[in-house]
Amino acid sequence: MEFFLQLIVAGIVMGSIYAIVALGFTLIYKSTGVVNFAQGELLLVGAYICLHLTVEYRLNFVASFIITILFMFFFGFFIEKIFLRKMIGEPIISIIMLTIGLSSVLKSVVQLIWGTNTKTFPQIFPEEPLIIGEISISYVYIFSIISVSIFLALFTIFFKKSKVGIAMRAVASDQQAALSMGIDVKRIFALSWAIAAVVSSVGGILIGNINGINTSLSQFGLKVFPVVILGGLDSILGAIVGGLIIGILENLAGGYIDPLIGGGAKEVFPFIFMIIILMIKPYGLFGTVEVEKV
Repeated sequence: MEFFLQLIVAGIVMGSIYAIVALGFTLIYKSTGVVNFAQGELLLVGAYICLHLTVEYRLNFVASFIITILFMFFFGFFIEKIFLRKMIGEPIISIIMLTIGLSSVLKSVVQLIWGTNTKTFPQIFPEEPLIIGEISISYVYIFSIISVSIFLALFTIFFKKSKVGIAMRAVASDQQAALSMGIDVKRIFALSWAIAAVVSSVGGILIGNINGINTSLSQFGLKVFPVVILGGLDSILGAIVGGLIIGILENLAGGYIDPLIGGGAKEVFPFIFMIIILMIKPYGLFGTVEVEKV
């Protein structure tokens, strides 16, 4: 039972990080209809910048965290302004290919600046874990869950209560109707990319604190695909629920199946689960079902 609960706790931590990165996917897809294949590289850039500020400039971790978030917000604006805005009206496959090319460019720039060796954050949290009953929880896990919960709560309030958030929901629902109501759709597109860059960097910093940072961290963006497929590509609630489900199932597979088959189940299981979900519910648990007349 202790082992099971330990896996559940680790799964919730990883699932919460999946959820916040998946939120970036969902925002861009909801507002622009584009699946962003550069999400993992945005995560990579954010993680390296925070590490660089902490190690090279000896800034307090919280200060590095805040500066990184601000930088990534404007970096998201920059990417949309320079690369994506010119593609408005172009075939969707062209825009997707652009995000794939962008991912390669970002990864190459990161390798050029910081190399390929694994780097670690300096010891920030206490080494001794928090003991609750028979379960030990490291403080970086606690920080991760609290951080992700705060961000998800803030974004939920932002989308439901603020004028800009409501405008983003209107654009996601019907771009033509939003335009007729005087909403600046281009500004909403840019804001979607900015927020996606921010949430990705938060995910990258948290994962970097847990596992260290190297360029393979960008693959985390690919691992988030089962999350958004399970929750529904256009559902923010689905990103949160899907993240937690995939995180827990992944850890249970790693804990119970990997020892039996020699490893690999933890990496493959989310994608097997994604295929099953696609066969049963093609639009995910909370995705919008589109009815096409033929």
